[in-house]
Amino acid sequence: MSAFSATDSIPRPPSAQRSRGSAYWRDLDWLLFVAAVGITIFGAVLVWSASRADMATVNDSQSYLKRHLINVVIALVLGFFVSRLGYRWLRAYTPIIYIASVLLLLVVFIPGLGTSIAGARAWIDLPLGFTIQPSEFAKIAIIIMMAAILAEKRDFESEPHDRDVLVSVGVAVLPILIILVQNDTGTVLILGSVALSVIAVSGARRRWLIGLIGGAVIGILLAVQLGLMQSYQVSRLTSFLNPTGAPGDATYNSTQARIAIGGGGWTGYGLFEGPQTQGKFVPVNESDFIFTVIGEELGFIGAALLILLICIILWRAMRIAMKADDLYGRLIATGVVAWLAFQTFENIGMTLGIMPITGIPLPLVSAGGTSMMSTWIAIGLLENVRLHSTRSSLT
Repeated sequence: MSAFSATDSIPRPPSAQRSRGSAYWRDLDWLLFVAAVGITIFGAVLVWSASRADMATVNDSQSYLKRHLINVVIALVLGFFVSRLGYRWLRAYTPIIYIASVLLLLVVFIPGLGTSIAGARAWIDLPLGFTIQPSEFAKIAIIIMMAAILAEKRDFESEPHDRDVLVSVGVAVLPILIILVQNDTGTVLILGSVALSVIAVSGARRRWLIGLIGGAVIGILLAVQLGLMQSYQVSRLTSFLNPTGAPGDATYNSTQARIAIGGGGWTGYGLFEGPQTQGKFVPVNESDFIFTVIGEELGFIGAALLILLICIILWRAMRIAMKADDLYGRLIATGVVAWLAFQTFENIGMTLGIMPITGIPLPLVSAGGTSMMSTWIAIGLLENVRLHSTRSSLT
């Protein structure tokens, strides 16, 4: 398939370019965009509060916030760029993007480049103290690659070929295995939910879903029984089943998180005033446990407002998926919905003690440059699908 049509090389008159530019802003899903920006601003304030006590430098209490805002600006630029990409360009270069993401996952194993945080070797060191987490970009690569493969069925076919489903499973399994070796079980769970959702919406036969779910369950049980998972990973995954059991890091984290959220009441202690947050009792509350900051300092009302904004994003994303004019766009939007929904539920759930503790951030809220960038790229993909569907309906 050619990346561009013959007419793409014909220069458009300035008036046509201006018209296309104005149509872009007119046809955006503004509810989706405003909700995403609102959550990002919300998150920046929470990161500021969480980082003042122990992450900022001695001379500048806003140093960590400034670093976070740099990541936000880069993320917004990437999201805008992706929303303007042509469908043909995206589909044509998807294999290259996928291969690059897999190679980037392998870079973390190179001595001197890869680094470990909280037991997971999943980051690459960059100059000036910055790091990137390639598994965040792998989420994007898996979604668009699986969508490209499963959308190749002919118009008269109601379901993809078994061969295409098998290839798409392989596309997801390869990076999942690499990430599993990195000891990043949280991202593995997210990618598994994304792959299952994309395959389900593609129209694949039910036996594929049953087989994949059964295989995943068996694989997890075998990994635990054979000692393929680290002891801290097992304790994190099982601590929510018995939160009052033997003391340990996982139990401590969960207990402190629930104390912080429960102490906030309806309106919270006030920004920068949470005793658990400012007293540094909750670990990594600028990232994995950032929901405890809003629960403690802004209370139930603040937490409910944040969840409402997240629900708006998921609602608009599902509408984009349902209104997509082709299967490719529908599968991309479906993958993004599955990703954001599962990751949000897992992150908030682990702070409430109803989900296993995994080291995954709250989308658009937590500190973490790579997470922020990949999530805004996902927002850009949703807008891209929306714009393509809107323009197709007018032609």
